Amino acid sequence: MTETPWWDPARHADRRPLLAARGRIQCAFRGWLEAEGFTEVDPAALAASPGNEAHLHGFATDAIGNDGQARRLYLHTSPEFAMKKLLAAGETRIAAFAHVWRNRERGPLHSPEFTMLEWYRVGEGYETLMDDCAALLALAARAAGSEMLRFRDGSCDPFAVPERLSVAEAFQRHAGVDLLATVGADGATDRDALAGQARAAGLRVAADDGWSDILSRILVTHVEPHLGHGRATILDRYPAPEAALARRAPDDPRVAERFELYACGVELANGFGELTDPAEQRRRFQAEMAEKSRVYGETYPLDEDLLAALAMMPPSSGIALGFDRLVMLATAAPRIDDVMWTPVP
Repeated sequence: MTETPWWDPARHADRRPLLAARGRIQCAFRGWLEAEGFTEVDPAALAASPGNEAHLHGFATDAIGNDGQARRLYLHTSPEFAMKKLLAAGETRIAAFAHVWRNRERGPLHSPEFTMLEWYRVGEGYETLMDDCAALLALAARAAGSEMLRFRDGSCDPFAVPERLSVAEAFQRHAGVDLLATVGADGATDRDALAGQARAAGLRVAADDGWSDILSRILVTHVEPHLGHGRATILDRYPAPEAALARRAPDDPRVAERFELYACGVELANGFGELTDPAEQRRRFQAEMAEKSRVYGETYPLDEDLLAALAMMPPSSGIALGFDRLVMLATAAPRIDDVMWTPVP
């Protein structure tokens, strides 16, 4: 049976309360950001590189110059690169509601085009971003008129203090996996050791699965479903090989200053203590692109302007929040398309 289009008047009438709540949440967030001293910026969507993480997929286009020559550009998967250049230029607290584009992503929680709220704090640790997340969860619920965040049969109290849990603790608790035993102080990983633990946890491991593939499978099947129920979970201290844009933790080089925010088993945000060493960032980007080539047979160019800007970028923390997903949870909508004014065809 053909689904009724989103622009059908009856269906729009059903969706409109969700869209109105979206507007109230966005307005409330803008008020909070202004009160916190943030400047709202509007980064360009076209970029020299869509991002250099192995499993992110960009949309490519050709910009035709006045001379008729084509130059390959990409729709950004995040405004991160542009915003870091603004930090290098001298901005200290910036935020953006940015439309972003990611290929190979479609489903109840994914849209090829979606809205990301991204913000940066110069001179402040990434723990401050955790406090920001707690404040925004409560603010979203109040703006939507909701007492709980909900997705499917999961619920989360947006006013409760979030649980803070390291990735290693979560893997041990929910999968019986000693993750850091497979990571060296130099960032080297032991694929076979993690594969053995994954099989013991009942997971299938393919011969061509790398360490990151196995980690992702354990996370998705055994860990994520348990996160953010009752109260939000801050999943902290990611293994360094899984944090290409984050500083390493000062007390343990095997992990990095990266966290993700979960509610109702849904990932909402990804925050970092930002890496500002251009040589180390180049090395990590090159490693990510080597993995992308291995898995997908393609790579993206490095943004040389970003690498140059990192040399001037001050110590900072930054985070990206999936705005549509948070609206979903605040309104108990079942699909991301339900909270988008004009869903992608």
